[in-house]
Amino acid sequence: MHAQNTRNKVIVHILLIFFGLIMLFPFLWMILTSLKTYRESILVPPIVFPTQPTTEAYEKVFSLVPFATLYKNTIMSTFMITFGQMAISACAAYAFARIRFPGRNVIFFLILSVLMVPGQVYILPQYLIMQNMGLLNTITALWLPNIFTAYGTFLLRQFFMSLPVEIEEAALIDGCNRYRTFWSISLPLARSGFVSFGIIAMLFGWNDLLWPTIVTSSQEKMTLPLGLNLLQGQYVIEYPVIMAGSLLATLPLIVVFLIFQKQFIEGIALTGTKA
Repeated sequence: MHAQNTRNKVIVHILLIFFGLIMLFPFLWMILTSLKTYRESILVPPIVFPTQPTTEAYEKVFSLVPFATLYKNTIMSTFMITFGQMAISACAAYAFARIRFPGRNVIFFLILSVLMVPGQVYILPQYLIMQNMGLLNTITALWLPNIFTAYGTFLLRQFFMSLPVEIEEAALIDGCNRYRTFWSISLPLARSGFVSFGIIAMLFGWNDLLWPTIVTSSQEKMTLPLGLNLLQGQYVIEYPVIMAGSLLATLPLIVVFLIFQKQFIEGIALTGTKA
C-alpha cells in the first residue's frame, strides 16, 4: 500500500510539473523573443534561443512610446479602481450579509442582475456621463465608472456569510458598534477573500483596453494596453519590440501574484462555501 501511494504521488507530481511547464512556456517564449533581432523572430522554422541576445527591443519600446507616462497612468487608474471596488464592495457585502433591513434580498438580486448584462451595454451611457462632466481624456475618466462591481459584492458577501456570527455577536455585546465590528473583526477574518478580490480588481484595471480607448485621445493620458497597441507598425510588426513591451507591462502583475498567491488561492477555494 505504501509503495502504491508513493507511486501515485510521483505520477501526480510529474503531471503537475508537465502542465506547469506548459503554462510557463508562453512567458519563456515572450522573454526569449524580446532578446532576439527582428530577423531571428521571423525565421521559419522558428528558433527558440537567440543566437546573439540583444536589448535593442527594450530601447525601442521607450523611444516609440512614452512608456514611463503610460506606466504612471496605468498605476494611478488601477490603484483607484482597486481601492474603490474593494472599499465599496466590502461595505455593501457586509451589509447584505449581516444587516437585516427591508428589501435586502430584493436589492441584492437586483445588483446580481447587473452581471447578466454585457459590459458593452454601459459604454454609451458612461461615455455621455463623462462627457457631461467634462472628464473626457483625463485620468479620472479611466477609473471613475469602474469603482463599483456587482461581482465583488457577491464574492465578499459569501465570505462574510461563511464567518461565525457568534464572534460578531460577542463583540457587539462587549460594546463594539457595527462599524468597529466590521473593521476590526469581520474584515480581518475575510482577509483571504479580500486579497483575492483585490488581485482580480487589479487585473481588470491593469488590462482594460476598451474603455481607455474610448475616453482617451492623447498619449499623455493613455494606459499600457493602449501603448502596446501603438507598438504595432503599419506595415511591419516587430515581434521583439511587442514582446519586450508586453513583458514590461506584465512584470508588476506577476510580482503581485507571487506575493499574494497563498491568499489568492485560498480565497478562490473558499468562495461560495455558504449561500
